[in-house]
Formats: sequence, C-alpha cells, structure tokens
Amino acid sequence: MPHNTARIQKQTLVTQLPFFYGWVILAVGTLGVIMTSPGQTYAVSIFIEHFIQDLGVSRSLVSTLYAAGTLVGSFALPFVGREIDRRGTRVMVVVIAGIFGLACIYMGFVRGALTLALGFVAIRMFGQGSLSLVSQNAINQWWVQRRGTILGLSGLFVSLLGLGAFPALINWLIPQIGWRLTYPLLGALLLLVMAPLGFLFLRDRPELYGLEPDGRRKSGGGVEDAPPSAPDENWTRGEALRTPTFWIVTGGVATSAMMGTGLFFHMVSIFADNGLSADVAASVYLPIAATTAIVNLGSGALVDRIPLRFALSVALVLLAAALWGAQYLATVPLAFLYGVTLGASTGLYRSVAGVAWANYFGRQHLGSISGTATTI
Repeated sequence: MPHNTARIQKQTLVTQLPFFYGWVILAVGTLGVIMTSPGQTYAVSIFIEHFIQDLGVSRSLVSTLYAAGTLVGSFALPFVGREIDRRGTRVMVVVIAGIFGLACIYMGFVRGALTLALGFVAIRMFGQGSLSLVSQNAINQWWVQRRGTILGLSGLFVSLLGLGAFPALINWLIPQIGWRLTYPLLGALLLLVMAPLGFLFLRDRPELYGLEPDGRRKSGGGVEDAPPSAPDENWTRGEALRTPTFWIVTGGVATSAMMGTGLFFHMVSIFADNGLSADVAASVYLPIAATTAIVNLGSGALVDRIPLRFALSVALVLLAAALWGAQYLATVPLAFLYGVTLGASTGLYRSVAGVAWANYFGRQHLGSISGTATTI
C-alpha cells in the first residue's frame, strides 16, 4: 500500500488532469494499434509484388515464408503476454515498439528468401502480434463497463488511419523513394514517435493511481463521471484454458484471422485473376476501411449489451460470403461490394477480439490469456 501511495503522489499527470486519464490511454493505445500496420497483412500486401520481382522469389514461396513467419512469430506471444502482466504496458510498449522499428529498418535490406523469412518473423512477432497485444491490453485495463464502446471508438480510428491510410501511403511512397526506403521510414516512425509516446503517456492499471476503470475515483468528493464498475472476476491462464468458452471464442476469432489474412495478403493477385488492376485493389481498401470503421464503432457499443457469440457468428457468416464472392470480382462495383462485405466482417471480428478475453476472464492475467489466444 505505501508503494502504491508513492506512485499516486508522483504521477500528477494521471491524477490532476481535468478529465479521466483513460482517455489518454485510449489515444496512445489506439496509436499503438495503428502503428502495427507495417507488420499487418494489409500493408505487407502492397510490398508483395516488389519482393517477387526484386528478390527473384515466387509468389507461392513468399506466401509460404509469410505463413511460416507468422507461425514462428506467434510462439513468442504467451511469453510477451506474461511480461506485460509482470512489467506493465508502459515498459513493454517501449521495448516492443523499439524492436519492431528495427525490424522494419531491417526489411529494407533483405536480399533473398532466408533474410525475407527472418524479416517476416520479426515484423509479425513484434508488430501484428506484440504491439497490438500490449496496446489493446493498455486500453482494456482502464475501461470495463464501457469497454466495447471505447474499443469500438478505437477501432474507428484504427480502421481509418491504419487499414484505410497505410496501404495508400505505402502505395504512394514506393514509387517516390522505393520499397527499400519505405520500410525503414516506417521503422523510424516507430522509433521516434511510438516508443517515446508510449513511455511518456502509457500507465498501468488505474487502481495504482487511486482511480477506478471508466472514470470513477475510489475516494474524494465531487461529481463522478461514470457509474461504479463491477468487480473483475479474474481467472488465471490455466483456469481460462480449461473452459469451453475460451476454446469456442478462440476458434471463431482464429478462423476469422486466418481467412481474413489470406484475403488481404493475396488482395492484388485475387483482383488480377479477376482482370482488375493493382490500383483497383489498393482503392478497395478505402471501402473496406470505411465499413470496418462504421461496423467496429456500432458493434463496439452492441457488445456491451449483447452476448459476444452473436456478433462472432455474424462476422463468420459475412466472412464466408466474402470468400465466396472473391471469385466473382468481374467489375469494379462488385469489387467494392466485396470490400464492404469483408470490411463488415473485419469490424465485427475486431469488436469481439478486442473485448472477449477481458470480459470473460478479467484484467489481472489478461496479458497471459490474450497472448495465448493470439498465438492460436
């Protein structure tokens, strides 16, 4: 208790702002998820044709290396989750963003299949996996009753600035400076922007600063800006793994991730097989992003009120429709309809994946539980 009191006295930034510090956590955590983009499939897909042409490797080999890199990178996530629980989000976001930035710089120097494979392991492990994990966990620690709505709001900006803007930015940068300079430039953003902001503004659980999740103070007068939060029911990772709920939800989320990754990774080649250009493929990211943002925002509020299984079921049905429609993209309007369907599925999937583990199993061991789920 004295240790916690000392922290409260020192962290004036947290306790003396005129608004709940969870909003700062939301902003920095959302930026963290956006900055996973250089390791996300929707951004990597823009580089695929350049890897094939410049490195002299086949499309199937690049796809295999990417799958292997994703698999190998995922094995580290249970360890990363445990370290988040032990060391807190502030320390871990600096470490992860720093290593991920260096991995992006490395991607500009790959020369063949082996070095490309190592690069895929690094950007998937520290970008798509670890940085996303720590950023979402930071938000989950500060919001409980409003968790779905808040993560829906976060997803809105992630969709618009990540899924929407990053592919277009990369597609513009590559003709200007080349793909070998584009990846290191993205790495520099992680080192010079994300890591410092994470260190300056991320904080661990609100209880350490005399606050409760959602904005209610534990003590003191004045008007409270949120109703009391229900107490967490905290499960250990071992306890969570013994429940059917963990495996059913993880199975649905993993299926969405697997199929969605395939569609995003091969976006350009899927469109080419249907007689559509790479520019059309890049432009379809805009309706995907817009639909993902709208659905993510709306469904985020809904998952605070309805069982998660309903949202996950609808997401899987929409994904099945996108998989079926991928072979019939004969015209640009059909391509945009495909993008809307895929975006709606992605938005629902993100809402479920963002809140599921914290909602079901609490916050105390959230890193370990969500790290294991993310590996799967």
